[in-house]
Amino acid sequence: MTRWMVTEPMVLPALNLHWLGFPIPEWWHNVENDPKFQLYANYGLAGAYGLIAAVALVQLARIQLRVPEYGWTTQKVFHLLNCLVCLLRGGVLVFRPQLDNINPTALKVALLDLPGLLFFTTYTLLVLFWAEIYHQARSMPTGSLRPVFIGINLAVYCVQAGFWALSTMASTEELQQLGYVLSDIFLAAVSVSAAVGFLLYGSRLFLMLQRFPIESRGRRKKLHEVGLVTSICAGCFSIRAIIVALCAFDRENLELDVLSHPLLNVLYYTLVEIVPSACVLYILRKLPPKRTNQQGYQQIPSS
Repeated sequence: MTRWMVTEPMVLPALNLHWLGFPIPEWWHNVENDPKFQLYANYGLAGAYGLIAAVALVQLARIQLRVPEYGWTTQKVFHLLNCLVCLLRGGVLVFRPQLDNINPTALKVALLDLPGLLFFTTYTLLVLFWAEIYHQARSMPTGSLRPVFIGINLAVYCVQAGFWALSTMASTEELQQLGYVLSDIFLAAVSVSAAVGFLLYGSRLFLMLQRFPIESRGRRKKLHEVGLVTSICAGCFSIRAIIVALCAFDRENLELDVLSHPLLNVLYYTLVEIVPSACVLYILRKLPPKRTNQQGYQQIPSS
């Protein structure tokens, strides 16, 4: 979902603009062609990402100060990755015009796609955590879950690297565009798989907690937490999959990460990364208890 080399604010033709055959509203066209909006939209997005990164970093520090003896738990890794994703995405947005001058082109393409891949890794870490809880509660083996998680992520990064190579080393423009289209379709499929993972293990964990015989305030909070996080994450990955897939078939009007589509970028990143990240960080804001006699994995905190 990259990739046109556009370094200056652009004005698109006023007539015959369509999304997949549907006319684009005139107000959308006017906003997209506003030079000031084109200039400052990325800065606004970068500021939002910077704020989320700061919140994640503060939460990581609070957890470390509270329970330093636990080492790198799933909860700590999640907040660290969240911070890194937001910092990388914010940096890419701030320096987006300069990226078009980077050589080799493969580096530019990788920098544009890498935050989205890291976002996938960060939030599927929650799926892994839920899967481990569910399997442990059902007395099922958990030894294969982490290797499968790592293997899936490595496969995603390797396949995407292949598309980067195809789109930047292609000998013809047609082959280059094929690489871009295949990359978008693959990223859409990756987002669908993440949404399915949240729905699968989120619903399993929710039903397991719902059937738990002992009623308690903690159980109700955990039900609320799992239900909200499942809905938010499955929704954001589904929206991402739809938009990226549409981009593959209408690159002229739905191309992301270009300066000529500032409003599309604002709506896209707000819906699929900024709002979901902020909501999940708020839901998972509670710190773990200072001392516990239980062994094993530490809870992702409930609200």
